[in-house]
Amino acid sequence: MNSLRYIPLLAAVAAGLPASGQTGLPAAPTPPAGTNTAPDAVSQQRQAISAMEQSLEVQRQAIRKQVEQTKSQPFFLLPPPARTPLVPRPGPDCDPLPAADVDSLIEPVAKRENLDAGLLRSVMQQESAFRPCAVSSKGAIGLMQLMPATASQFGVEDPFNPKQNIEAGARFLKQLLTSYNGDVPMALAAYNAGPGKVNDIGGVPFIPETIDYVRRILLLLPPIQ
Repeated sequence: MNSLRYIPLLAAVAAGLPASGQTGLPAAPTPPAGTNTAPDAVSQQRQAISAMEQSLEVQRQAIRKQVEQTKSQPFFLLPPPARTPLVPRPGPDCDPLPAADVDSLIEPVAKRENLDAGLLRSVMQQESAFRPCAVSSKGAIGLMQLMPATASQFGVEDPFNPKQNIEAGARFLKQLLTSYNGDVPMALAAYNAGPGKVNDIGGVPFIPETIDYVRRILLLLPPIQ
């Protein structure tokens, strides 16, 4: 209840005038001509007005106290999150790795993870165009565009290090292929959009970016002999 709306009524009562804008309140009966108003009734009326004014002042003080407490409290009550070391480092763009360097990085990890080297190379080409310093607008980093959580999952200390980045990306891709029983389109879709979205529909999600991503990588793969 907003007690402030009674202020005009109180002022009107104190002045002996009817309060305008107040409906539903019966007007006080007018004493007959020649009748004196009892002094004790006037005194009670003044006491009631004084009591209501005191109540309003208590409410005003309570509101002021709440406002001051709100101002003194910081906006963020939770402590700031711990700084993650996997943050994109600033700097200009870089050139793609030479083809010989890409091959020397891909071949051993593809053999170790039992992955097709052509698939790993095609994913890298689509993800970063072989640029080890690539950083996406979503925060994916390096040759295989690892998200910070994925890099942490596979123990990457420096996601801009080509060797560490490729090894983690290869392990992640192998993990997805195993989860989807070797289904390459589903594994690629999960690499791009996340396993959750693939699992929700049991296939490549209807996301234009993901559909185009899978299509481009499949076109980059060498034909099956």
